[in-house]
Amino acid sequence: MAIKLVTTVAGLHAESARLLREKQGASQGLVPTMGALHEGHAALARTAVEQNDVVVATIFVNPLQFGDAVDLDRYPRTLEADLALLDAQGVDIAFAPAVEEVYPGGEPLVRVTSGRLGEKWEGASRPGHFDGALTVVAKLLHYGIPAAGLAGGVGLPAYRAYFGQKDAQQLALVRRMVVDLNFPVDIVGVPTVRSAEGLALSSRNRFLSDDEREAALVLSRALRLLEERANAHEPLDLESAQAMVESQPLVKLDYFDVVDPATLEPLAENCRETPFRGEALALIAAKVGPVRLIDNAPLSS
Repeated sequence: MAIKLVTTVAGLHAESARLLREKQGASQGLVPTMGALHEGHAALARTAVEQNDVVVATIFVNPLQFGDAVDLDRYPRTLEADLALLDAQGVDIAFAPAVEEVYPGGEPLVRVTSGRLGEKWEGASRPGHFDGALTVVAKLLHYGIPAAGLAGGVGLPAYRAYFGQKDAQQLALVRRMVVDLNFPVDIVGVPTVRSAEGLALSSRNRFLSDDEREAALVLSRALRLLEERANAHEPLDLESAQAMVESQPLVKLDYFDVVDPATLEPLAENCRETPFRGEALALIAAKVGPVRLIDNAPLSS
């Protein structure tokens, strides 16, 4: 296995600097994950490897993102399988720290606040989730900054971080944080990876029964319906798409709306009688049996 596993920030910095010098690297990519990796994560890693000389993937189950200790304990830890998947994509370094390495003084007293952008949609259903997510992403982005002064005084290598578009609200928040707080990193969104049937890949999918997995396909079908209407410059008729989801007895809809991609505010005038024009994002979340799933689709015409 060529990938290098490190568990400390000091070890990450040392290995990153070594590889950048060895490869005379001009760029470094960071792929933050919580482990339990699947093909969606592999797509993130492959994109990062294609675009950078050195790639770091992080594997850290962040306790600040879990409102329920049972959910935190239940989250799968599959380090050996995760390392094999990352190695197969060509990732150079896996950073898998302990909680004490990331939060050495216990849970942080000062955190990044997601503000109004993080209070709606997923934030309304999972209070505090995005504050916890942004806090750890801020730390990971700092950890992953490439070493300066490489190759005889050459400046800082280009730095990119990769996030899946499936978590659309998180991606919007990370992009906003990077702009608002002047992080020296480019955020790259990678398209959602789906099963052959259309289900967005998620670590949570492993908890679905066969019947629940079949029922969950209604989420992507409803999103595809909106995409087809947007592409045809037709009214989106969101209510009929919602009715499609609600007709599935194993699915309990949380929210389903069409929003501005930057502000996540609903675009009501584009959802009903008027033909759709412009750019938007369809967001959906539902419980399928005991499992909460999210999905989305960019819309344009």
